[in-house]
Amino acid sequence: MKSMVLPKGTMEHINIGQTAKKYGIVIVLVIMIILLSIVQPAFLSATNIFNVLTQSAIFGIMALGMTFVIISKGIDLSVGSVLAFSGVIAASLGQTATATEKYFPSLPVMPVIVPILTALIIGGICGGISGLLIAKTRIPAFIATLGMMTVARGFALIYTGGRPVSNMIPSLTALSGKVFNVIPIPVIIYFIMIVISYILLNKTRFGKNTYAIGGNITAAEVSGVNVPKNLVMIYTYCGLLAGLAAVVFAGRVGSVHPGAADGYELTAIAATTIGGTSHSGGIGTIGGAFVGALVLSVMRNGLTLLGVNAYWQKVVEGLIIVGAVIIDMRKNAKRD
Repeated sequence: MKSMVLPKGTMEHINIGQTAKKYGIVIVLVIMIILLSIVQPAFLSATNIFNVLTQSAIFGIMALGMTFVIISKGIDLSVGSVLAFSGVIAASLGQTATATEKYFPSLPVMPVIVPILTALIIGGICGGISGLLIAKTRIPAFIATLGMMTVARGFALIYTGGRPVSNMIPSLTALSGKVFNVIPIPVIIYFIMIVISYILLNKTRFGKNTYAIGGNITAAEVSGVNVPKNLVMIYTYCGLLAGLAAVVFAGRVGSVHPGAADGYELTAIAATTIGGTSHSGGIGTIGGAFVGALVLSVMRNGLTLLGVNAYWQKVVEGLIIVGAVIIDMRKNAKRD
């Protein structure tokens, strides 16, 4: 039997193609950085690099949770509203004694851990409710989280009367500071959550179940995966990270408005999608979510440095999202 001989250069072509397919978004990011550093040398300054990372920290944290959701073949449209809801409550518990519009006048100044845990708990509960609705009623994730998005935003507005919550304790606003006067604290929190999310997704049964549910939910059930329980856990984790993002947001901005983070859920979805997480389910990485968030942040920062109108930045971001989804669909069509 004759062995098949590939034409000269075919293997090199295959290797290059596979590398481009696997690391395409990283290559795009590198090209963006090179071009922006040539056009605008200030882009590569240490101050600006940390600024880019800080800008991506809030929606990047949310994108980590969104990665679990989309890998499971779901979607969560509520994370922006959950951020606002958990943020206003956390901020109201973290006000100074001399705050002009103190929500709890008789309450003593609380240690910083109280508003932080409150935001995490509220975020987790909101996510858990969405997961429970999806798991028990079998309604589409789009509908369940759309409902939670509206409810959470409504509660945020009711709680505050439409007014921002400000005058927070220094230990909470200190989250906007820097370690050794160099590394922004939001970036440190972001990287810690990247490591934790990576371990959860790649080194635990929970992570394996997330991939299994997204790959084939029927096969996952047959193989013994408790799908309802894991769906609740997936959406709870996503909500919990939205609560953590609320803490970072409150510390960085110094106040939380009930209308805060409007559209952040779309940015988190965009970062995850651009990073290669497939909406067909079963495919995605934490590293991809990080790179996707970085692509968006670099793009926004670069366009701002170049003086491009913020409205046009939205147009560019939208085109990038559509392009990422088209590429994802083509890849999955070839796989099928």
